[in-house]
Amino acid sequence: MINLQVAVDFLKYRLKAKTRHGVHSPFAYRLVDQVIYDFHAKKVYSDIEKLRSELFLDVRSIPITDLGVGSLLNQNKQKKISTFARNSLKPARLDQLIHRLVLDVNPSTIIELGNCLGITTAYLAKAAPNAQIISLERYPETAEITHENLDKLNIQNLELLVGNFDELFPEVIKDITELDFVLINGKHPKEAILNYFRWCLPKLSEESILIVDNIYRSQDMKDAWEQIKAHPEVSVTFDLFQIGLVFVRKAQAKEDFVIRF
Repeated sequence: MINLQVAVDFLKYRLKAKTRHGVHSPFAYRLVDQVIYDFHAKKVYSDIEKLRSELFLDVRSIPITDLGVGSLLNQNKQKKISTFARNSLKPARLDQLIHRLVLDVNPSTIIELGNCLGITTAYLAKAAPNAQIISLERYPETAEITHENLDKLNIQNLELLVGNFDELFPEVIKDITELDFVLINGKHPKEAILNYFRWCLPKLSEESILIVDNIYRSQDMKDAWEQIKAHPEVSVTFDLFQIGLVFVRKAQAKEDFVIRF
């Protein structure tokens, strides 16, 4: 039923979605034309994609200990890394878009909630080698694989924290004056998404970007996305189906773009 609903949502999205030629805002047109639709291959992509391919073939099994709800769950559950990777990693073209968005923002700080083996994390880190990057992960065992993968790519400009996001995230951002780039990965309950958004909002600047993953994954995610779009401090959003981009540009007229990607 969920897959059928996602298919219906995707059809509706495609019917509404515009290309760069249907966008008249100079800010939005530039972002779509120069960043979202920049599909040229980049040298940095190849090493990360080689690692992705290796993860798809990794037959090691790891236990999964879920720290996401404040208690230890599924302690005896084993999952192959290859299965975890195939079910959880973003498509390469989406990770590469996130990389380009980081390049465009040129952030000093990047916060990532959920890194799932470190592929998206690597794209973030390679785009901003001088940024302060903090990545939060729920699963201790997958965090170990993330460390392993980041070491393979010689990525060192990153702090990886493991635990319950509801506890970690407020502590992580409380001493950060400005959040330049925030990526909320994965699937979360509506209230969790809205809490992360509310905690970030006072620290977002005119140039900041907040990205919400899987905005059509569940009814909770769809409801959270609609509430974020409707917030009076949010001026511009981009619906790319797999992710949503959020901006709080006060001088910008309020617009919600649905962009074909």
